[in-house]
Amino acid sequence: MAEIIRPSTVLPSVRTPFHVLTTDGVELIGEVASPLGAKRGAILCLHPLPTAGGMMDSHVFKKAANRLPAMAGITVVRFNSRGTESEAGRSTGEFDNGDAEALDVQAMLEYCFDFLKLENVWVVGWSFGTDLALRHAKDPRHKGLILLSPPLRTTIEADLLYWNSDPRSITALVPEFDEFLKPDEARERFSIIPSMRVIAVEGAKHLWLGEPFVHRVLSQITSIVTGDIEDLPLEY
Repeated sequence: MAEIIRPSTVLPSVRTPFHVLTTDGVELIGEVASPLGAKRGAILCLHPLPTAGGMMDSHVFKKAANRLPAMAGITVVRFNSRGTESEAGRSTGEFDNGDAEALDVQAMLEYCFDFLKLENVWVVGWSFGTDLALRHAKDPRHKGLILLSPPLRTTIEADLLYWNSDPRSITALVPEFDEFLKPDEARERFSIIPSMRVIAVEGAKHLWLGEPFVHRVLSQITSIVTGDIEDLPLEY
């Protein structure tokens, strides 16, 4: 009998912890949650700001790992950037406001492609993670970017110009009541990338608190990665 999806729901998947070494010797810790059945794609999650509590277990990404492998056939790769700690452990190194984290993003993309051999990989950034994606996720093998609550805090015009010249898909989900960048301002700031989609999410705030907003985010991610046009079910 189907059960309602709740914040604490954990659906079946293969969970594998990992350690990845960057080129400057930082050890990143993380986890891969893989489908038991057919694999339809994968997401690499770049978490919110560590100095504000962001980590691989930030709730949207934890729920993605708990649900998407079973519900959508999506492999979810999460990790702690340098100097960041979660229940899974602490990555070595020190927070560098998104600069040295370029090596973290590079190492994780190489891990996804060269070690895990994943296909149809998308980079999903949330808040601080969107700046990491826009600035550093330029590996030609991934399919595109999905940005949640982009603050454009450290992303500069040159980064946006790069993506204007790159044909890959970029979608930004911008909460109506985002505390840092609201939809109208996001459309103006991102206008340098005419092909980019900016989707305003009514009623949402920067942290996507509330199960209806988590459902909206995970459904949109699934649609982009798999092509499914229907929202994820509310039961499993």
